[in-house]
Amino acid sequence: MAKNMAQSPFEKASIDKLAMAKRCSHEGAKAGAKAAVVATIATAIPTLASVRMLPWARANLNPTAQALIISTVAGMAYFIVADKTILATAKRNSSFNQVARHEA
Repeated sequence: MAKNMAQSPFEKASIDKLAMAKRCSHEGAKAGAKAAVVATIATAIPTLASVRMLPWARANLNPTAQALIISTVAGMAYFIVADKTILATAKRNSSFNQVARHEA
């Protein structure tokens, strides 16, 4: 029954904002995941190579430390890129920005 009722302009704007927020966060999550994969590969290669080649790293970096280094870099890359992507997408789709474009 509620689906057949006409939506007020405020309800429609609210639904549009929610859909846009969901799309922004989805784009951010995808970009963050891609960055995390790249960061994992870029960190794992030198970390594992240094453990094999450098005596200090072999003595001091056990497998837990190696995993911690790699996962920390991947996590940081994910959150930094996801945050920047969400903010850029929100800024691009902002209603304030669209009003300024229409006035110019």
